[in-house]
Amino acid sequence: MRILIVDDVPDNIRVLSRILGDEGYRISMANNGRQALRVASASVPDLILLDVMMPELDGYATLSALKADHQLASIPVIFITALADAVEETRGLNLGAVDYITKPFNEAVVRARVKTHLELKRQRDLLEQLSNLDGLTGIPNRRTLDARLAREWRRETRCGVTLAAIMIDVDHFKAFNDSQGHQAGDDCLRRVATTLSANLKRAGDFVARYGGEEFVCLLPGVSREGLALIAEQLRAAVEALHIPHGASATSPWVTISLGGALCQPAPDQPPSSLIDAADAQLYAAKTLGRNRVCLSSESHPVIEAFGH
Repeated sequence: MRILIVDDVPDNIRVLSRILGDEGYRISMANNGRQALRVASASVPDLILLDVMMPELDGYATLSALKADHQLASIPVIFITALADAVEETRGLNLGAVDYITKPFNEAVVRARVKTHLELKRQRDLLEQLSNLDGLTGIPNRRTLDARLAREWRRETRCGVTLAAIMIDVDHFKAFNDSQGHQAGDDCLRRVATTLSANLKRAGDFVARYGGEEFVCLLPGVSREGLALIAEQLRAAVEALHIPHGASATSPWVTISLGGALCQPAPDQPPSSLIDAADAQLYAAKTLGRNRVCLSSESHPVIEAFGH
């Protein structure tokens, strides 16, 4: 795990680096608050040891800046200080510090407190990860999708690149559940989710369970042709699983219908408009007979529909 040590006294950095380096932690260093913010942004640490008394940007101001940055706000910060003042300690804790280590350093105390807060962070990260995953399929859930869509919408708006969404529905899934049982239905959803994940090859592509038998893919920076190709690959990959579906009016196998939408995100449009557009195309795909892809874009409400 990575620890950032921030202190304007080089000897303090050397002592802490030796103590913690012997424990196998990776150490980053900064000698002032502004440098600490740059180092933390470039490579987010798991824990920060932050000196309180520094020129220009002191520890309190640095901590406030960390908490104001969404990327850095969750990093636990332990203040290191020569001050033994309850008022100052309370001030730091109220700003969001998790603990204090006083100078001169007691090596056993430093090791114990760092170990404790790193373990607490590991547990928080694990709980956060679990809360972001769908319990049945193991892929990201609706909560994570909403956060990812909002983030991608802001990024694509800023960078001027496209964003696409694909809404996916397992065809005749209620009939599958009714005929084969819920355990088989759960296994079917897990296999579909795994297949969708495995067939998204580009960095940044994302798939989540939307709810029930529906899934959503987000594809940043994709072209219209790329969107059509990826959607068809997903359709074909699920069909190729050859999961028997005797109650389907579409195919002897489990199949999916897909609706895709492509747009250039803009600040005056809600991110949900992309999902709505993809959902409309999913409805079209199901109306046209299922086991097919329908696509749209901003400029062309229906670009293409193809299926089997």
